[in-house]
Amino acid sequence: MKLRVYYEDTDTGGVVYHSNYLNFCERARSEAFFAKQLSPVLEHGHFVARKVTADYYSSAKLGDMLEIKTSLISMKAASFTLKQEIFKEERKIFELEIILAFIDFDGKVQKIDPQTKELILSLF
Repeated sequence: MKLRVYYEDTDTGGVVYHSNYLNFCERARSEAFFAKQLSPVLEHGHFVARKVTADYYSSAKLGDMLEIKTSLISMKAASFTLKQEIFKEERKIFELEIILAFIDFDGKVQKIDPQTKELILSLF
């Protein structure tokens, strides 16, 4: 997914505020669902961040075009792990590893059903 850095994404110096890299990755994950005319909120539940590890290599600035690439690292019974990388031109500027747990609408962790596993595999 590609996106442009807007003024609202930056601090007063025009540099992307550190937490917005997490927002950019969240948008890319959601866009993967939207591209297939689906919602990230599924019939039986949705995914929440369980653990996030982030590495910042270089800053993005106002007006930059960024590309977010997402890949599946692993899938378990009730969670899966993604690696997301943000590139400015051809240079990686940020990397995120996130574990997403599947929960029902009462907030209880649930096993990922086979149909949802297939969906995740097709998205990432």
